[in-house]
Amino acid sequence: MNKNIETGDLGEEIACGYVSEKGYQVLERNWRFKHWEVDIIASKKNKLHFIEVKTRNSLRFGKPEESITREKMTHLKNAAEQYQYQHPEWKYIQFDVIAITLVNGIAKEIFLIEDVYF
Repeated sequence: MNKNIETGDLGEEIACGYVSEKGYQVLERNWRFKHWEVDIIASKKNKLHFIEVKTRNSLRFGKPEESITREKMTHLKNAAEQYQYQHPEWKYIQFDVIAITLVNGIAKEIFLIEDVYF
């Protein structure tokens, strides 16, 4: 398996555990519609959270959250719109980012950025 895919999968696994510990209920992982994907869809306090997870093994190329492009956020918004269309019971939504830095496969830093605007 590609090292980047392994890192991403590990980051998403860590992120799911992290949000679960924070009281979120994970509803979907790697939810796809056409060519759009949402890493984690979770709920907390009657709000639906669309969560983008970025994981890095080093800071050589910058912090994980710095790699999120406007295009990626547009895709996340489009996917969220489709998910909400399929699940109209959700009235309140929020976009979040979880940035994870790994050292030897262990999360050294987990940074939750809530209510991201784009």
